[in-house]
Amino acid sequence: MIDIHTHVGYRSAKDKAVCDERELLRQMDALGIEQAVLLPLGASPECSFFWYGNEAVIQLAKRYPDRFIAFCDIDPRNVKNSPDSDFMWILEEYKEAGCKGVGEMTANLYIDDPLCMNLLRQCGKAGMPVIYHCAEAVRHGLYGMADDIGLPRLERVLWALRETTIVGHAMSFWSEISAGVDPKTRGGYPKGPVKPGGRLPELLRKYPNLYGDLSAGSGFNAISRDPEFGYRFLEEFQDKLLFGTDICHVNQKVEIVPYFKKALAEGKISKIAYNKIVRENAIRLLRLKG
Repeated sequence: MIDIHTHVGYRSAKDKAVCDERELLRQMDALGIEQAVLLPLGASPECSFFWYGNEAVIQLAKRYPDRFIAFCDIDPRNVKNSPDSDFMWILEEYKEAGCKGVGEMTANLYIDDPLCMNLLRQCGKAGMPVIYHCAEAVRHGLYGMADDIGLPRLERVLWALRETTIVGHAMSFWSEISAGVDPKTRGGYPKGPVKPGGRLPELLRKYPNLYGDLSAGSGFNAISRDPEFGYRFLEEFQDKLLFGTDICHVNQKVEIVPYFKKALAEGKISKIAYNKIVRENAIRLLRLKG
């Protein structure tokens, strides 16, 4: 298994104890995860309560090259807080240092804000996929690039920036697996059957540059809230989905690993789909050695 989404940190403003690299490796070994993408946090002030910077992630990936894959985190307001800021020299520098992508992007701006569009365009030019946290609004206390119900802003980005690979994550992204999204629950974990006509399946079908990050409670909830729909979803989008855990806390409960192993053992998903989602798609997307 290759995990597309993990974190380590020095400390957190929240109550739970944060993983260091030894704790993360311990959990990876227990779950049978061979490699994990390390996502730095703290470039954006909205998510600096859990801080671990680019250089620290790069150093860990160099210390454990067979276990960790580095990403870099850049805020679209950096350089000069302008929609014409040049990020290419920063992206190329981090790419040369071994970073395979950009994220987790957490700036609380609309995803089609000119500042975000500028950075995302340059990520595509640099050949670096972007993992972003999708928020339900722009307001104090939230982190993540925001969108409205139906993800219209994401679609504008996908249409305009076809060279940029966008990997969606978090509650407001995965709630769109179903039609009839509730404004009160879209930032949480909606329960019950998935209604046909969800916006997310439509966008995954329409745009080759959109992928789904299955990590955290949001991704797991999306595929498990309606089991039979979830298995069909995994089969249909086996080329567009990436296994992940979002491990970041000590002794974190991870439900998605046993879910996948049970689904495979019981024949709910094919071996081909399983292999693509838990490993092969990450190798292809991040251009890793197989």
